[in-house]
Amino acid sequence: MSNTLSYPELADLIQARAGVSITPADLEQPGAHFDDFGVDSLGLLGVVGELENRHGLKVTTGAESAKTPAEFLQLVNSSLSAKAGA
Repeated sequence: MSNTLSYPELADLIQARAGVSITPADLEQPGAHFDDFGVDSLGLLGVVGELENRHGLKVTTGAESAKTPAEFLQLVNSSLSAKAGA
């Protein structure tokens, strides 16, 4: 299992947990915000919960409040890196 979350994986998780279809390319667009795609904090909370279950870790507090996909990935990947280094 990878120690980082990618845009394609994030797109799949958003589809599965928030019910919103987004392409990875859309998520990668500079300036993209979750609001642009109709993904709210509850949708992101579902994604965070899935990641915590998969990886057995507490994702950094605030990931569910991230405004952009880039910010979300940075927060999640920091948590995953910290776990890998522990």
